[in-house]
Formats: sequence, C-alpha cells, structure tokens
Amino acid sequence: MADYDNNNIFAKILRGELPSKKVLETEYAFAFHDINPQAPTHVLVIPKGPYVSMDDFTANASAEEIAGLWRAVGDTARTLGLVEGGYRIMANHGHHAHQEVFHLHVHILGGRPLGPMLEGGDVPPDGTWERTS
Repeated sequence: MADYDNNNIFAKILRGELPSKKVLETEYAFAFHDINPQAPTHVLVIPKGPYVSMDDFTANASAEEIAGLWRAVGDTARTLGLVEGGYRIMANHGHHAHQEVFHLHVHILGGRPLGPMLEGGDVPPDGTWERTS
C-alpha cells in the first residue's frame, strides 16, 4: 500500500483547505457528509491522524485514537437518528475493495432499507461482477 499523501482530499478537509458539511468533530475524528451519497444518509468518519487504511490504523494508531474513531462512528449514527431504523458501516481497503482515497474513512449509510451487502452475484477471479438474479 502507498505511503500516506498529506495532500489527499481528506487531509485537505481536515486542514480546512476544502469545504465539507460537518456532522461531528472530536479530538480524534471528523465526520462529514459524502459529496457523492449512495444512500439518503451517507457520512464519512475519518481519523485525524495520517492513516492510509484500516490495516495501517489498527497497526499504528494509539488505543485512544482507535477508541476515539469508533466512538465517533457511534456518536455520528446517533446524531443522524439512524440507530432505530438501522445503518451500515464499511471501510474499503486497497485496490480489490475499490478504495479511492488513501486516508482511512468509515462510511455510514442509512435512511432507507439497504438490502443485502452482495445482492445475487458472483465475483470471479478476474474481479468482474456478474448478476445472477
């Protein structure tokens, strides 16, 4: 995996160089609305530290940073009123998962029924998706 790029879009958001629609900010995390929402509610929660991925974060972040990020995920979901209806959290890691920004980010999606994670399809070894239903 690539080294951390201090000029990635999320680093710029954290520094205030790019605008965002903030939901929550703590000592360890920042939550904001995704600019390309995939659900009625789609928010990203990012650690304030320079971590490329979940692997990097869990291997190198302090216990306080790790707890702080996950507490911010829960606090954000509660702030958005998603707990009762339910929500999905996910983080992509690397090429096969289609990670686009190499700063760890946790997606919170909700606001409607989201359906199964992988709807009726098989992923062959070449990584192309084929629907079976």
